[in-house]
Amino acid sequence: MMRHILGRFAVRWLVSGLGLWVASGILGPSRLSVGHTLGTVIAAGFFLAVVNMAIKPLLVILSFPAIILSLGLFMLILNGFLILLAHWLYSPLYVSGLGVAIIAGLIVGLVNFLVSRIMEEI
Repeated sequence: MMRHILGRFAVRWLVSGLGLWVASGILGPSRLSVGHTLGTVIAAGFFLAVVNMAIKPLLVILSFPAIILSLGLFMLILNGFLILLAHWLYSPLYVSGLGVAIIAGLIVGLVNFLVSRIMEEI
Protein backbone atom coordinates (compact mmCIF):
# COMPACT_ATOMS: atom_id res chain seq x y z
CA MET A 1 0.00 0.00 0.00
CA MET A 2 2.74 2.45 1.02
CA ARG A 3 4.79 1.59 -2.09
CA HIS A 4 1.75 2.31 -4.25
CA ILE A 5 1.24 5.74 -2.67
CA LEU A 6 4.93 6.62 -2.97
CA GLY A 7 4.98 5.42 -6.58
CA ARG A 8 1.96 7.55 -7.46
CA PHE A 9 3.53 10.55 -5.75
CA ALA A 10 6.81 10.06 -7.62
CA VAL A 11 4.99 9.94 -10.96
CA ARG A 12 2.92 13.01 -10.06
CA TRP A 13 6.11 14.78 -8.96
CA LEU A 14 7.92 14.10 -12.24
CA VAL A 15 4.89 14.93 -14.39
CA SER A 16 4.36 18.18 -12.48
CA GLY A 17 7.97 19.18 -13.08
CA LEU A 18 7.71 18.25 -16.76
CA GLY A 19 4.45 20.19 -17.09
CA LEU A 20 5.92 23.29 -15.47
CA TRP A 21 8.98 23.05 -17.71
CA VAL A 22 6.79 22.79 -20.84
CA ALA A 23 4.58 25.66 -19.62
CA SER A 24 7.61 27.86 -18.99
CA GLY A 25 8.87 27.12 -22.49
CA ILE A 26 5.51 28.04 -24.02
CA LEU A 27 4.75 31.09 -21.86
CA GLY A 28 8.28 32.45 -21.67
CA PRO A 29 10.49 33.31 -18.70
CA SER A 30 8.93 36.75 -18.22
CA ARG A 31 5.59 35.08 -17.36
CA LEU A 32 6.61 31.71 -15.89
CA SER A 33 10.06 30.48 -14.97
CA VAL A 34 11.19 27.30 -13.24
CA GLY A 35 14.84 28.25 -13.07
CA HIS A 36 17.79 27.29 -15.20
CA THR A 37 18.77 23.89 -13.83
CA LEU A 38 17.21 20.46 -13.75
CA GLY A 39 17.28 20.61 -9.94
CA THR A 40 15.02 23.66 -9.80
CA VAL A 41 12.58 22.06 -12.25
CA ILE A 42 12.47 18.92 -10.12
CA ALA A 43 12.04 20.96 -6.93
CA ALA A 44 9.25 23.04 -8.48
CA GLY A 45 7.53 19.82 -9.54
CA PHE A 46 7.87 18.54 -5.99
CA PHE A 47 6.20 21.60 -4.48
CA LEU A 48 3.38 21.51 -7.03
CA ALA A 49 2.85 17.78 -6.42
CA VAL A 50 2.73 18.30 -2.65
CA VAL A 51 0.25 21.18 -3.00
CA ASN A 52 -1.90 19.12 -5.36
CA MET A 53 -1.95 16.08 -3.08
CA ALA A 54 -2.36 17.92 0.23
CA ILE A 55 -4.56 20.93 -0.51
CA LYS A 56 -6.41 20.31 -3.78
CA PRO A 57 -8.87 17.69 -2.42
CA LEU A 58 -9.99 20.06 0.34
CA LEU A 59 -10.37 22.98 -2.08
CA VAL A 60 -12.39 20.84 -4.50
CA ILE A 61 -14.78 19.85 -1.70
CA LEU A 62 -15.13 23.43 -0.46
CA SER A 63 -15.69 24.85 -3.94
CA PHE A 64 -17.89 22.04 -5.22
CA PRO A 65 -20.94 24.31 -5.74
CA ALA A 66 -18.86 26.71 -7.86
CA ILE A 67 -17.47 23.80 -9.86
CA ILE A 68 -20.96 22.46 -10.55
CA LEU A 69 -22.42 25.89 -11.43
CA SER A 70 -19.53 26.63 -13.81
CA LEU A 71 -19.75 23.16 -15.37
CA GLY A 72 -16.23 22.41 -14.18
CA LEU A 73 -14.55 25.57 -15.43
CA PHE A 74 -13.85 26.71 -11.87
CA MET A 75 -11.29 23.89 -11.72
CA LEU A 76 -9.10 26.00 -14.03
CA ILE A 77 -9.06 28.76 -11.42
CA LEU A 78 -8.34 26.25 -8.64
CA ASN A 79 -5.42 24.78 -10.61
CA GLY A 80 -4.08 28.28 -11.24
CA PHE A 81 -4.38 29.11 -7.55
CA LEU A 82 -2.46 25.94 -6.66
CA ILE A 83 0.34 26.90 -9.04
CA LEU A 84 0.46 30.33 -7.39
CA LEU A 85 0.62 28.62 -4.01
CA ALA A 86 3.58 26.52 -5.19
CA HIS A 87 5.17 29.79 -6.41
CA TRP A 88 4.74 31.32 -2.95
CA LEU A 89 6.27 28.23 -1.30
CA TYR A 90 9.20 27.89 -3.70
CA SER A 91 10.65 31.22 -4.81
CA PRO A 92 12.69 29.96 -7.82
CA LEU A 93 9.32 29.13 -9.41
CA TYR A 94 8.20 32.48 -10.81
CA VAL A 95 4.62 33.09 -11.93
CA SER A 96 3.66 36.62 -12.98
CA GLY A 97 -0.02 36.41 -12.03
CA LEU A 98 -3.24 34.40 -11.74
CA GLY A 99 -3.95 34.51 -15.48
CA VAL A 100 -0.56 33.02 -16.29
CA ALA A 101 -1.04 30.46 -13.50
CA ILE A 102 -4.40 29.41 -14.98
CA ILE A 103 -2.83 28.92 -18.42
CA ALA A 104 0.09 27.06 -16.83
CA GLY A 105 -2.39 24.85 -14.98
CA LEU A 106 -4.05 24.05 -18.28
CA ILE A 107 -0.69 23.13 -19.83
CA VAL A 108 0.36 21.03 -16.80
CA GLY A 109 -3.00 19.25 -16.96
CA LEU A 110 -2.54 18.54 -20.66
CA VAL A 111 0.96 17.16 -20.07
CA ASN A 112 -0.42 15.01 -17.25
CA PHE A 113 -3.16 13.70 -19.55
CA LEU A 114 -0.67 12.89 -22.33
CA VAL A 115 1.74 11.12 -19.96
CA SER A 116 -1.16 9.14 -18.47
CA ARG A 117 -2.24 8.03 -21.95
CA ILE A 118 1.29 7.00 -22.87
CA MET A 119 1.63 5.06 -19.59
CA GLU A 120 -1.65 3.22 -20.31
CA GLU A 121 -0.28 2.09 -23.66
CA ILE A 122 2.84 0.59 -22.11
